[in-house]
Amino acid sequence: MIPPPDEITFALKSPPDRRRSGTQPSSRQTIGPPLARITRLMALAIRLDDLLRNRADLDCAALAKAGSISRTRLSQILNLVLLAPDIQEQLLWLPATTKGRDAITEKQIRRLAGLHNWQQQRQAFERLRDTVNTNKVAAVAKFAAVATCGGTSGRPEAVA
Repeated sequence: MIPPPDEITFALKSPPDRRRSGTQPSSRQTIGPPLARITRLMALAIRLDDLLRNRADLDCAALAKAGSISRTRLSQILNLVLLAPDIQEQLLWLPATTKGRDAITEKQIRRLAGLHNWQQQRQAFERLRDTVNTNKVAAVAKFAAVATCGGTSGRPEAVA
């Protein structure tokens, strides 16, 4: 039997601090603007649902623990697969958000997933899309009015 060594030496190397260097790992780098949050969540819901269906050793509690999220949050994400398939597809193909907030929020979509009739979901989703489109048109019209008036306050300038 070999006796243990009297002294053990080792060096600890800390991982590079990405916050200081400003670089991200190459696997995380994306081209173009980021996808809408609801698009990423929809893709995650489909993937997690697939894992739960195909792996007998995996349950919601284990999946939530592995993802460092609560079981409640996991349920919220998984409920997105209850949407009508055509709505899921539309969410997956939403255009990327270039400026500002996402036009369609997770909270709005979670309300839709709570409807158990796909036809009702489709009608509610169309209303939601119409509202989003109306708001975009109104914002563009407001911007155009401000731009033609020459001011930044949104009010026409007084003519002397």
